[in-house]
Amino acid sequence: MTHTLLEVKDLKVRLGTGDNAVRPVDGVSFSIARGETFALLGESGCGKSMTALSLLRLLPQPAGEITSGSVKLNGEELLALPESGMRAVRGARIAMIFQEPQTSLNPVMTVGAQIGESLALHKGLEGEAARQEVIRLLDAVGIPDAERRCGEYAHQLSGGMKQRVMIAMALAGDPDLLIADEPTTALDVTIQAQVLELIGKLQRERGMAVLLITHDLGVVAGMADRVAVMYAGQIIEQAPRDEFYTTPQHPYSQRLFAALPDSSKRDQRLTVIPGTVPMLNQVFHACRFAERCDRAWDVCQQVAPDWFAQDEAHGMRCHIADPTLSVPDASNHRQDVVEQKMSAASEGAGSELLDTCDLQVHFPIQRGFFRRTVGYVRAVDGVSLSIPRGETMALVGESGCGKTTAGKGILQLLKPTGGSVRFEGTELMELRGEALRKRRSEFQIIFQDPFSSMNPRMSVGDIIEEGMVAQSIGGDAVQRGQRVDRLLDQVGLRPEHRSRYPHQFSGGQRQRICIARALAVNPKLIVCDEPTSALDVSVQAQILNLLKDLQSELGLSYLFITHDLSVVSYLADRVAVMYLGRIVEEGGVSDVLDNAQHPYTRALLSAVPTLDRDTQREIIRLEGDLPSPANPPAGCHFHPRCPQAVEACRISYPPSIQLNDGHSARCHLLGDSGGDVVSGR
Repeated sequence: MTHTLLEVKDLKVRLGTGDNAVRPVDGVSFSIARGETFALLGESGCGKSMTALSLLRLLPQPAGEITSGSVKLNGEELLALPESGMRAVRGARIAMIFQEPQTSLNPVMTVGAQIGESLALHKGLEGEAARQEVIRLLDAVGIPDAERRCGEYAHQLSGGMKQRVMIAMALAGDPDLLIADEPTTALDVTIQAQVLELIGKLQRERGMAVLLITHDLGVVAGMADRVAVMYAGQIIEQAPRDEFYTTPQHPYSQRLFAALPDSSKRDQRLTVIPGTVPMLNQVFHACRFAERCDRAWDVCQQVAPDWFAQDEAHGMRCHIADPTLSVPDASNHRQDVVEQKMSAASEGAGSELLDTCDLQVHFPIQRGFFRRTVGYVRAVDGVSLSIPRGETMALVGESGCGKTTAGKGILQLLKPTGGSVRFEGTELMELRGEALRKRRSEFQIIFQDPFSSMNPRMSVGDIIEEGMVAQSIGGDAVQRGQRVDRLLDQVGLRPEHRSRYPHQFSGGQRQRICIARALAVNPKLIVCDEPTSALDVSVQAQILNLLKDLQSELGLSYLFITHDLSVVSYLADRVAVMYLGRIVEEGGVSDVLDNAQHPYTRALLSAVPTLDRDTQREIIRLEGDLPSPANPPAGCHFHPRCPQAVEACRISYPPSIQLNDGHSARCHLLGDSGGDVVSGR
């Protein structure tokens, strides 16, 4: 018999007062057993993180208040404890890994001192004893050279290491329950695999329970024992993991699965969930999902559904499960239209648009009073790729490998150190001043973070129109305004949105605004820099559909920079894998993803979370982090992390091996495979 560690019943939270108060948690109930991983899944804004903060009574003050409900830890009612009693719970009995480690770590304290604070508070350790325990914790979470690292600051660590430090801080009090709030959001697949494996290993060793908060269905499949789906402040479905992935019952859950991109859907538009999570500053009298549900009928618009148990472990909040109602057949309700992919509309589709040869972007390292150059950061160190009209080239790799720098170098937003960038036969690196400005309308960029890339003091209309004014295109002010309205409509927004400001939109809507801004000047090539990295599954599907539709209508070419290989398999025609400033494998998307030849590519693919737990596959764990581009390893840059490295890998950088038509890789292990060495450096 499993022992219940945490029991939450009818938890309700209010932010603010009066009629406009927000209710982000509105009657949530669940339990977690010792040693169990319980996943809370759902879109941004549905109340997942606020539920976790409520368990620790860390609500925003003075507005946040738990209005009713019960939270029991080992039978003890936490909501009845005074604040002094909760201080003994936080960190010691319940610990939390926050979503963004950079903003959670104190930038003016060493990581060792921050972990030491928890040890002093919960274990009474100080001085040398605390230092030794800090080193032990850092070593336990897999940070190399822990003794040196404990004296470093947050900015000196990589993203993966920061997350490991957060885990070490959480473990310092030996908690019974670990809350992991989006612990792998925006991490590379290799680092994500390491972090998830670490949490699982520590959980098994310590017998902890884990509350995993995420919107990533692949992460849930690999980690969770049970799953709860949250929507608009309520849990709408709960089930054991295997049962949930085999037969999701709630229409919302089903549509989350249908929205996932993969290679089997390449010729289709992804299923989307129209609209957004409703505002939570209202009293609901009907089903909260009804406006977005493809199976809603009259009763859904009139009555809020109760919770119905499907069996002992599986239940959902939906009228479909009500045995007293006559549920209309699903075929009678609105369905998403699945459209076949159209061919590119532009004349000359398939002809060469961009040709980059041996592109280099090096940044000087300057030291001393006279700022002498003592070396270079070789961020991009010889990248060659071509993009035809109307096609998508994906550029993938870990953070820090040079993907974004390569994209900016191609667009001349960063001055290349060497190489060639030819756009429609014109050498961009030879253009200067007005000549380059005139060509800029033909190639645009969509930045990774839409909010920080827009001026918060400009209205959306002015943001979109700004490029047209700078390029003297689009006619007079009236004509430009009409074009802004058409662009907003084209990306799925309304003309009345033009007078609003960026902070008034959701993340997906901001990304649509950035796409409209890029389209305003009639580009032929758009560099998409991680445009879906932090978006929910449903919003990601909307953006990917939009990009595909625009490519079909306008014949656009994309350089799609990402670390999400499921997006690559759905959207891209070709893919280039980048490691430490160089392309290590390139080819058609099916050639590279289905028949990867470079050890690094295979490691990336093996680390991608899969929904199918029955699939037997070898997980290739890469040791350590990406080396510094200021001091790359001799020989093959990947050999210090490569499980198959041989002596030749330590001596010389491998040449490019042509594997078949259009598929090549740089690896010494392929030299005897019958491939043809076509070039080398």
